[in-house]
Amino acid sequence: MFNKLIRKNDKRINIHLDERKENAQKEQLPSHIAIIMDGNGRWAKKRSLPRIAGHHEGMKTVKKITRFANEVGIDTLTLYAFSTENWKRPKMEVDFLMRLPEEFLGTYLPDLIEQNVQVRMMGNHEMLPEHTKRAIYKAMDETAKNDGLILNFAMNYGSRDEIVQAVKRIAQEIQQDKISVDDITEELMTKHLMTKDLSEPDLLIRTSGEVRLSNFMLWQLAYTEFWFTDTLWPDFDEACLLEAIEIYQKRNRRYGGLKGEEVN
Repeated sequence: MFNKLIRKNDKRINIHLDERKENAQKEQLPSHIAIIMDGNGRWAKKRSLPRIAGHHEGMKTVKKITRFANEVGIDTLTLYAFSTENWKRPKMEVDFLMRLPEEFLGTYLPDLIEQNVQVRMMGNHEMLPEHTKRAIYKAMDETAKNDGLILNFAMNYGSRDEIVQAVKRIAQEIQQDKISVDDITEELMTKHLMTKDLSEPDLLIRTSGEVRLSNFMLWQLAYTEFWFTDTLWPDFDEACLLEAIEIYQKRNRRYGGLKGEEVN
């Protein structure tokens, strides 16, 4: 009988979630959602498990959230998977994190193809292990023609480094007389970033209660709406994502103007 009650409750929750999803789809959705996936280690520690167990559980959340974001109608989902600062972590943990893309994409790639998801990656590829790059490049190649949700992984990514590299490329173009100093604009800078083919994020989500950007998309987040939650990433689910979207839809995005307000 207890199992039957659980199934009934789950069914009610799913119905409620579907209603919320349909309501959200009637409003303006964020085209690009970026997520700082935080709290895997704390999730594991609360359960007296090794940190890598939290990372493995977090990988399951990536699958769940990717599928749901695609169903809702989000165009781009950027996930902060590994920062340039994460190399400072213990070697065993780093080695495990470098194996996760291989495991995730090795088992989930057929589903991503079926869901019409296109896999991309931004970050410094050179420092990544060969097995990590092979898994990512294979997924990018096999989903390149998909035109559904763009699943963009930030791997070995740091925004300050991204900006420095962009400035260097612009300086080289000036030295080569391809452009002049007067040609430098915000639009030119944007074209030299790793996200040049993507829209800027409309909504940033960070899990686990931390309220900082941690060197993530500093240029691109200039007018992004932020939403922080105490929920640890492995516990983040479809209802959490919908809550973030619903709150986003209630905000008035003015971009420095007075949209929706009286001007006296």
